[in-house]
Amino acid sequence: MHDAVIVGAGPVGLFLACELGLAGCSVLVLERAPEGRSPWKADPLGMRGLSAASVEAFYRRGMLDPLVTASGVHDDRGASADTDEPSPPRGVSHFAGMMLDPAQIDVTALPFRLPSPATDGVMTNLEAVETVLSERASKLGVEVRRGVTVSAVAQDGESVVVQAGGHEYAARWVVGCDGGRSAVRGLAGFEFVGTEPQFTGYVMLAAVADPEKLRPGFNLTPTGMYLRTPAEEYIGMLEFDGGAFDRSQQPTREHLQAVLRRVSGTDVTLTDVHLASSFTDRAMQTTTYRQGRVLLAGDAAHIHSPLGAQGLNLGLGDAMNLGWKLAATVHGHAPDGLLDTYTRERLPIGAEVLAWTRAQAAAMRPDPHAQALQGVLRDLLGTRDGTTYVFKRTSGSSNRYDLGSEHPLIGRNAPDLRLEDGTRLGDLMRDGRGVVLDFSLDRSLRDAAMGWESRVRYVAGPARNDLGLGAVLVRPDGTVAWAGDRDPDREAFEQAACRWFGSPQV
Repeated sequence: MHDAVIVGAGPVGLFLACELGLAGCSVLVLERAPEGRSPWKADPLGMRGLSAASVEAFYRRGMLDPLVTASGVHDDRGASADTDEPSPPRGVSHFAGMMLDPAQIDVTALPFRLPSPATDGVMTNLEAVETVLSERASKLGVEVRRGVTVSAVAQDGESVVVQAGGHEYAARWVVGCDGGRSAVRGLAGFEFVGTEPQFTGYVMLAAVADPEKLRPGFNLTPTGMYLRTPAEEYIGMLEFDGGAFDRSQQPTREHLQAVLRRVSGTDVTLTDVHLASSFTDRAMQTTTYRQGRVLLAGDAAHIHSPLGAQGLNLGLGDAMNLGWKLAATVHGHAPDGLLDTYTRERLPIGAEVLAWTRAQAAAMRPDPHAQALQGVLRDLLGTRDGTTYVFKRTSGSSNRYDLGSEHPLIGRNAPDLRLEDGTRLGDLMRDGRGVVLDFSLDRSLRDAAMGWESRVRYVAGPARNDLGLGAVLVRPDGTVAWAGDRDPDREAFEQAACRWFGSPQV
C-alpha cells in the first residue's frame, strides 16, 4: 500500500508527487497517456506563462534554475536579485485581449515586495515543466506508471483502492490531478457546479496563404477575437456561439477557415492545418476539494477558459498548498483539521480565478453593450492603478488566505527575506520544512523553536531588510503563518506553531 496514489502525471500531479516524495511519503502516479511527450506540450502550442507565485514555488524547491534552462529563456534574474530595492515587473500580459504596459505598474503598491531570483514570471512550455518535475520525482523515489486508465475508485475509513489498467492499487490517500474531464472527480462523486459556455475557442498550427490579412497580437473584432503570435503558423480565435461546436469532433480545415473569416472580417485562406483543438469558457468548480480519503487538485477541481493564462498557476498553487498538509497527515503529526484547510484556503482562490475569466468573456462579447464596456476598460487599464490591479490579480501577489489575523503579512506569500550573510528564505525551504526567521537581538525564539526542529528550520540573524519584523514563521508552502514585532511574543509563536505543525516534540 502506497501512502498516496496520484492520478495524472501533468504538472500539477508531478509537482504534488515531488512534494510528497520530498517529505518521505511513498507515491505512485498513474497516467492515462502512454507517452509523456506531445506536440501539444512543446512550443508553440504548449507555451505557458508561470506567474510570480509559481516561479517562487520552483525556486523554493531548488528547481528554478533547471526550469529556466529547460525552457530556453534568457536568464537575467541575477542582477535584480542582488539589489536592495525591488525591480519593476517585466510583464503583465492582457485583460480580455486588451494589452497592458508593464511600465505602468506601481511597484510601491505591491505588498511586501523584496528583490528575489523569483520576483517575476517565466515563459515556458508544458514539456519543460514536466521534464524538470519528472526528473525530480524520479530522484525522490516516485513511481510513474503510464498507459493506465482509472475505471473505479472505492474507499473506506482506512484506505482507497483504485482500479486502473486491469490492476488494483491501494493507498491511504488518492489525489485526482487528471484534468478537466477528471475520472476521479466523477467516480468519487464530487459535485461540480458553475456556468455554461458563451464561446468556442480554437488553437491551431496552420499554413496561411495570405498572412498579411491578419494583424499580429490580440485582435478584438465586432464578431469575436483572433490572435497571431510571432510563432509561425500559430493562430488562436474565439467565436461567441454559446459553445455550440461539437468538441467530440476534430475541427476540419473548412470549419476553422470559416470561423477565422467570420471573426477576422477577412477572406483569409488556410491552405493546411497541422494540429488543431477547441475549448470553451465553461467555468465549473467542485464544492469541496476533499471527499473522505480522495482529494482533487488542478483542473480536476476547477475548469475555466484560458483567458489570463491562470489555469496552470492555479493548479500548481493547489499542489503546493496540499503537499505538506497531506504529508503531515500521512506521518501522523498533523494538527486536527489541517487537511480540511486545503479546501478552505484554495476553494476561494479558485472561485476568484473563475470570476476573473468570466469577466473577461463578458467584456469580449461582440455586442454593443460589451463594446461600450471595452471603451471604459481601456481607459481604466491605461492608468497606473488599473495596470497594477491586473498585475496583482494575475501574478498571485493579491492572494491572501484568511488565517484569522489582521496582520497584513499573515496569510500572504512570504517575501524573499535575506539575511546579512546572503542567505535567502528561498534557500532555506528546499527540504520542504517550515522556517522560522528570528531577527531579534537576543534570539528569543531559539529554545521555543526547538520543539518543532524536525518540522521547522530555525534560523537567526539580522536581515538586509526585515520589513520591521522581529521574527516570522513560514509554512512549507511559503505562506506566512505568524509574524512578530521587534520583541517577538514567544507564546504567540508557540500557538501558531502548534496550529500548523502539531504538538512540539518532547
